[in-house]
Amino acid sequence: MKLSELPAYPQRTKPFARSLRKNMTPAELKLWGYIRHRQLKHRFRRQLPVGNYIIDFSSLQTGLAIEIDGGQHCGKEQRTRYLESLGFTVIRFNNHEVLSNIEGVVECIGEVLERLEKGLER
Repeated sequence: MKLSELPAYPQRTKPFARSLRKNMTPAELKLWGYIRHRQLKHRFRRQLPVGNYIIDFSSLQTGLAIEIDGGQHCGKEQRTRYLESLGFTVIRFNNHEVLSNIEGVVECIGEVLERLEKGLER
């Protein structure tokens, strides 16, 4: 999946995504510390605008979208369906899960990445 293949997003979304990158939640910061420098051998983007949504973390190489659910994510099912219709595999974790079991979360992400690389998911 290439960035140029993603649907356009409204102009107001870019500054909002930039603001979200500067003001990450504690759970997002914790996960970002584990995935930011290719620790899982994949490049991740954070707060990527796609259409009318912003993906918390994404690996375009594999088509993986990671959502960290806090109070601000309403319409989860609609967002997931939309991203899946574009070819993303969406996995979700809640804030508590990330903050209390980061090793398990990272392990789960690694397993999904392996399956995606082998073409077993999508």
